[in-house]
Amino acid sequence: MIVCIAEKPSVAKEIAKVLGANTSHDGYMEGNGYQVTWTFGHLCCLKEPQDYCDQWRRWSIGSLPMIPPRFGIKLIENQGYEKQFKTIERLMQAAESIINCGDAGQEGELIQRWVMQKAKAKCPVQRLWVSSLTEEAIREAFSQLKPQDEYQSLYEAGLCRAIGDWLLGMNATRLYTLRFSQAKGQILSIGRVQTPTLAMIVKRHFEIKDFKPEKYWILSTIYRGVTFNSTKGKIKKVEEGQKAMEEIKGKDFTVTSVEQKAGTEAPPRLFDLTSLQVECNKKYSFSADDTLKHIQSLYEKKLTTYPRVDTTYLSDDIYAKCPAILQGIRPYAPLIQPLMGKKLKKSKKVFDSSKVTDHHAIIPTGTDPSTVSITLDEKRVYDMVARRFIAVFYPDCKFSTTTVMGAVEKLEFKATGKQILDEGWRLVFGGKSESTENSENSENSDKEQVLPAFEQGEHGPHEPTLTEKQTTPPKPYTEATLLRAMETAGKMVDNEELRDALKANGIGRPSTRAAIIETLYKRQYIQKVRKSLEPTPTGIALIGVIQEELLKSAELTGQWEKKLRDIEAHKYDSHQFIDELKQMVTEIVQQVIADGTRRMVY
Repeated sequence: MIVCIAEKPSVAKEIAKVLGANTSHDGYMEGNGYQVTWTFGHLCCLKEPQDYCDQWRRWSIGSLPMIPPRFGIKLIENQGYEKQFKTIERLMQAAESIINCGDAGQEGELIQRWVMQKAKAKCPVQRLWVSSLTEEAIREAFSQLKPQDEYQSLYEAGLCRAIGDWLLGMNATRLYTLRFSQAKGQILSIGRVQTPTLAMIVKRHFEIKDFKPEKYWILSTIYRGVTFNSTKGKIKKVEEGQKAMEEIKGKDFTVTSVEQKAGTEAPPRLFDLTSLQVECNKKYSFSADDTLKHIQSLYEKKLTTYPRVDTTYLSDDIYAKCPAILQGIRPYAPLIQPLMGKKLKKSKKVFDSSKVTDHHAIIPTGTDPSTVSITLDEKRVYDMVARRFIAVFYPDCKFSTTTVMGAVEKLEFKATGKQILDEGWRLVFGGKSESTENSENSENSDKEQVLPAFEQGEHGPHEPTLTEKQTTPPKPYTEATLLRAMETAGKMVDNEELRDALKANGIGRPSTRAAIIETLYKRQYIQKVRKSLEPTPTGIALIGVIQEELLKSAELTGQWEKKLRDIEAHKYDSHQFIDELKQMVTEIVQQVIADGTRRMVY
């Protein structure tokens, strides 16, 4: 028998259906020479400290750092897990070969490898790599099975991640709890990604708290109903502004130049997981975790492709499949109709195999969504994915930008206006710009004034005004902006190409960032105030007592994440990574024990 092992019962069911394994047993399906079984996500985990050494059962400073000579795994204590594992173990020990059908990513590889190790599987193993759960995609993936050895670096990267989290989390949590906790039973949880993320939120909190607004003035004038702003920009002293006002009062405004430029705007990029979470948080206030659950459900219902991805590109081979995908999403027929009967646009901003590693961007599978039962929130997420996919085949939006320069005496003024000439892809979104990432209020961001016709040299009366304003503090993080900050290791970047370059040093993975934010809520280190994320007194106190930059720097943590990606790409040695982590943990323990001056301040 060939044993196939999937990560979830629902996925196993779809695979079994394709393979003809239609006979149900307790814990697996069988038929046509296959036995298809499943895990429930993680069945195994790294052993706990007391599993290595009995003296590590007791929390004490003297036992730190805890560094096992060799890491081991164990079955998670859960009756349902234990029962399912016994089924898997029995099947694997009698199997002639195994097909690893775990989720196609680092975590999925780790989950299944650990189960196979625990079950002491000895037979050859092949890897199934599938990006959607449609019958066609599963059949195609089974025709392209590869030896599991080809994914060894993927497993090593996942294993290093798990060991790194164990080394830092177990040691630093015990260290800081024993050294600084002031309440009985209070555990100060420290994590490799969790703590730098909390540090970003706390830092922003103090930037806002300590912000001192400064007054400034803007000189503007209204000519022919259009507001022109002085090119001087912010005026620091009111006297300077008042003097300028007096100089231009009662004198004609003269148009000195009129410049029109035609421009184009490309469709918004396809979604990776982070950008989908960002948009859903902005548009529907979904948490990152909610969005992940919705898109995971859509994937399991065969409506969208694999969701835990960090690229916004499609590989070139997907292009030939796009007409069929478009025709399959029938509720969008009015939007798709203009694309049919002609060659679809193929943009390098969409199709670029060099920008795709394990998986491509999230797109519809082509399964008609009206034939599948989905919730209202799932429908909202699907709609966003579908419209982005349709939009990339539409023409660019064409617009005209007009810049009018004017002057009163020697003072220069400027007004700009934008006029949409051809909506292009904006039609897919009802004529609005769908990309909201650079604006807290996307509806206002697109409403630029349309200017009347001006002629160079014309002049006439105007109405000058001096408006007092003041500088504003940074905005608190929302889940949307925090996800972006995690993706770029704390650097807030609007430019998409630059953001892509920084992704390699982001903290966490697309699939884990939602869980990190949820953990911060659970530990009561952060709280949500309307849409804003605020640190709690405990979160602030914890970051205040941590002086080791290695524990709270998003940039340094991002460098570790880059090494994990390099391990996956055969560019960095996994043993060196673990040795570096062991040394780092040892140094942190020594530094904190030696420093007797710190204390938690609430």
